[in-house]
Amino acid sequence: MALLIILITCFMIILATSQPCQTPDDFVAATSPGHIIIGGLFAIHEKMLSSEDYPRRPQIQKCVGFEISGFLQTLAMIHSIEMINNSTLLSGVKLGYEIYDTCTEVTVAMAATLRFLSKFNCSKETVEFKCDYSSDTPRVKAVIGSGYSEITMAVSRMLNLQLMPQVGYESTAEILSDKIRFPSFLRTVPSDFHQIKAMAHLIQKSGWNWIGIITTDDDYGRLALNTFIIQAEANNVCIAFKEVLPAFLSDNTIEVRINQILEKIILEAQVNVIVVFLRQFHVFDLFNKAIEMNINKMWIASDNWSTATKIATIPNVKNIGKVVGFTFRRGNISSFHSFLQNLHLLPSDSNKLLHEYAMHLSACTYVKDTDLSQCIFNHSQRTLVYKANTAIERNFFMRNDFLRDYAEPGLIHSIQLAVFALGYAIRDLCQARDCQKPNAFQPWELLGVLKNVTFTDGGNSFHFDAHGDLNTGYDVVLWKEINGHMTVTKMAEYDLQNDVFIIPDQETKNEFRNLKQIQSKCSKECSPGQMKKTTRSQHICCYECENCPENHYSNQTDMPHCLLCNNETHWAPVRSTMCFEKEVEYLNWNDSLAILLLILSLLGIIFVLVVGIIFTRNLNTPVVKSSGGLRICYVILLCHFLNFASTSFFIGEPQDFTCKTRQTLFGVSFTLCISCILTKSLKILLAFSFDPKLQKFLKFLYKPILIIFTCTGIQVVICTLWLIFAAPTVEVNVSLPRVIILECEEGSILAFGTMLGYIAILAFICFIFAFKGRKLPENYNEAKFITFGMLIYFIAWITFIPIYATTFGKYVPAVEIIVILISNYGILCCTFFPKCYVIICKQDINTKSAFLKMIYSYSSHSVSSIAMSHASLDSMNGNVTMTNLSSSGKSATWQKSKDLQAQAFAHTRRENTTSVSKTLPRKRISSI
Repeated sequence: MALLIILITCFMIILATSQPCQTPDDFVAATSPGHIIIGGLFAIHEKMLSSEDYPRRPQIQKCVGFEISGFLQTLAMIHSIEMINNSTLLSGVKLGYEIYDTCTEVTVAMAATLRFLSKFNCSKETVEFKCDYSSDTPRVKAVIGSGYSEITMAVSRMLNLQLMPQVGYESTAEILSDKIRFPSFLRTVPSDFHQIKAMAHLIQKSGWNWIGIITTDDDYGRLALNTFIIQAEANNVCIAFKEVLPAFLSDNTIEVRINQILEKIILEAQVNVIVVFLRQFHVFDLFNKAIEMNINKMWIASDNWSTATKIATIPNVKNIGKVVGFTFRRGNISSFHSFLQNLHLLPSDSNKLLHEYAMHLSACTYVKDTDLSQCIFNHSQRTLVYKANTAIERNFFMRNDFLRDYAEPGLIHSIQLAVFALGYAIRDLCQARDCQKPNAFQPWELLGVLKNVTFTDGGNSFHFDAHGDLNTGYDVVLWKEINGHMTVTKMAEYDLQNDVFIIPDQETKNEFRNLKQIQSKCSKECSPGQMKKTTRSQHICCYECENCPENHYSNQTDMPHCLLCNNETHWAPVRSTMCFEKEVEYLNWNDSLAILLLILSLLGIIFVLVVGIIFTRNLNTPVVKSSGGLRICYVILLCHFLNFASTSFFIGEPQDFTCKTRQTLFGVSFTLCISCILTKSLKILLAFSFDPKLQKFLKFLYKPILIIFTCTGIQVVICTLWLIFAAPTVEVNVSLPRVIILECEEGSILAFGTMLGYIAILAFICFIFAFKGRKLPENYNEAKFITFGMLIYFIAWITFIPIYATTFGKYVPAVEIIVILISNYGILCCTFFPKCYVIICKQDINTKSAFLKMIYSYSSHSVSSIAMSHASLDSMNGNVTMTNLSSSGKSATWQKSKDLQAQAFAHTRRENTTSVSKTLPRKRISSI
């Protein structure tokens, strides 16, 4: 029986010739009468048969390459119209249809459009040239289709003559939203702008930035490419290569171009993601060749082929890699599946498609369902004319289960929406008209209603936007191998309004994460802590990685630049992934240097106390009395104590109180100390000066209490003005890279310098007085030690100025502490330690008799010097002549000189005794 069927089928086949169509009805795929006729344009065949490279005569050739997907789209329109006719939507009005096969050719589609525009019931199917087509009644009232944007644009421009509504179900070119150029076009799918935006978002979300793109060389492909380039740049995605294929299969260069493109893909080894805006037959040939060449990539599919079963069932299609695509939002097409099951019951008298399908199906009797579509396609390329046997056709219709697998849910739903939109618009228009009459309304009237109609499907409401688009959104699909078969599964939804992917479950989230494992980058990604460095000659996606500099960080991969830390509070090392909080530093009590300085200060305080005790226990000794007395010594020792104590205010966390106290305490106490030493120097110089003129001047100056109070008072005034007008405050120093220094800001450098300068002036005066008295009695005279003390002070503070000005950080206070300790120790040691040494170690010279003897010796020497000075003066005046003595008179002369020296000493002694009695304190006189 099977053999008989094959033989009968073979007799039905007549091999191909280049015979053109005989009448326009040859291209009518299916018709059905009705009160209102809806036109349909579908690419049921893939190309026109031609033996020539290009047309030489204006003839429309026969179509070959029967496409199951186009056949199913035609059936979807027929089914949707039957649903309306079988419902109560159009009471008493029946919709008819006239469907044409475009053969994927613009020329054929335009020929069919001319027939749509021809007058109804006219013996000649012509379109007249008019200035006004408002009253024309064409054969059809509206058109559904076509699928490809290239064809849709050409058809739409012709339909604009009569403003005939054209509802697209698959044409997604962005330009079709332009209502100035395409005023009568509407569509039930979103614009490619949204699809391309979603693609770029997916690519960016997956971490890919180096991709390729393949499009068709037509309006659709070029517009898609231009839009994709814009969206890619907005998402920092670079396009490694842009390749185009001829738009139509009739172009003989397709195979050559496919080979060239695949070789380009192989060369671009770093490109692992390729976006494909092609038609199904392009992708079919591309993937077959890619499988032969063992090319494994990630393919991003456009809505044209993302759910094409014909491509998903290519043998070994899993070897090409992963496929993620976008398709129109799915709806309920269960009724269409039932329609396919009962396809053999459909009247086939006016449906050539059913006859042709049955014939091709009969030639593929023993082919598996997975290969059936390709078998039908191949058979249709060899078969042009047939004469079918109805009984045989109906037997072969029993294999129509495989049609359900080839039905693309999103596309079928879009066709249903297109028919429903027209049905609801006709219902609204016919409420006040008798639409059973052919001239009840004109196409342009239907267009006005259609633009504002709201229609429903499956409980959901739909309406066209201002651009004539139906923005239903997209489903994101993933090709997965299940039980050895490639299956198109829904992975997510894309929300157009919010530009987000809606992921339904955890499994789908894992699928998205798996996509990120695919690497498609021009350069190795820069890790956190690095930034991208590009050159002008490179794409922005091709770069080198450079470490973030200090105080900068990057916490993500492939950051274009490093972020700056807040320099005031944070820092970061080189190649850091985060900012670290700056550590607050100051000269802490626990710091080793601070501890050392505190020990030295404490040791100084102990020395002060020991000296005070020693002086107290030896109060009535000449050494103590010659130091100015216990009262002045106590004041000086107290000043030393306060100076040592003031160093503690330089340590620890700075506070406003400590900042104000430390400098003023040191300044006033040190000034008081120098003032007391100044009076001592002046007193010593006055006590042992035998020059009457100098003595008179010193006597005038020497007023101890007034000197001490005046000198100290001036410093008090300086410090008071400083505290009032520019008091020291706590400052947060953030200039250092890794730490915050809490320090005392002096408030006024001028005031600080004035305070130190004033002390220096007093010290210099003290140094001059002490230097004058450096040759006075050694064991009881501290003038030379005061001189050394002042020199130590000058050396310390002269050294301090440049060090203090160039030192930064928490150890700045330590510098001043060290200078204070050096100057304080220097003066303390030079002033008191020699006397303590005499008191403790040389008690034999610390007696009244030893002191008087030393005074007498010093006075004798001083009077002798004065006498010699007087004698020299007298000899110059002629009173005494020593130089002319003869050797025989040496004895007499020596005796005379001796008498003169004694006489001079007695005279000088009386004068000096009187002077000392007036200038020295009573205790000093008694001691002498």
